Amino acid sequence: MAETTVAEVMAELAALEDPKARAVNEKHGDDHGVNLGKLRALAKRLRTQQELARRLWETEDTAARLLALLICRPKAFERDELDVMLREARTPKVHDWLVNYVVRKNPHAEELRLAWSADPDPVVASAGWALTSERVAKQPEGLDLEGLLDVIEAQMKDAPDRLQWAMNHCLAQIGIEHAELRTRAIGIGERLEVLKDYPTSPGCTSPFAPAWIAEMVRRKHDA
Repeated sequence: MAETTVAEVMAELAALEDPKARAVNEKHGDDHGVNLGKLRALAKRLRTQQELARRLWETEDTAARLLALLICRPKAFERDELDVMLREARTPKVHDWLVNYVVRKNPHAEELRLAWSADPDPVVASAGWALTSERVAKQPEGLDLEGLLDVIEAQMKDAPDRLQWAMNHCLAQIGIEHAELRTRAIGIGERLEVLKDYPTSPGCTSPFAPAWIAEMVRRKHDA
């Protein structure tokens, strides 16, 4: 099978460009016009190609970077490489997929979680908090959950949007997964009122932590 070139992939992505998809994506801060279902179908056809993924990332094109994250080999990246990539990932979707699809599965994830959580750049710090939320849910051993609540209580109200969102997710995750801290987590959410008035579609769970915690705990009990 002939090796797929960056030029061929970029031509395919250009052909998938949809002005309506771009308009929707731009409302969320993402500068691309490719339907994500079609992007995933293209990734499935290309399969895993680490070198192609690296070259697509280097184009700096958002759709190409999203595709790169779908066809890469997450464990193949070095720590410093992922750190550079995260600092380059300024659009929300690229940032989100990089953290969740790649960094989370990489052997350096814990080291990066600790470094990023303390980073002065709030977008980088938000990645650290996203990784912390993952650990709260799946591997809480060794985490200082009370200490995390202290930091959230002191800093979340005035944090920039992306960092605030990530801290709020961590707050909710602590309340959902750890019954002994649930009352405190709900209390912090009620006092800070972060995302209390966030517009939520019917049938969707509000990101306001007290409501989010209550709903997820109810579902667990009903399951």
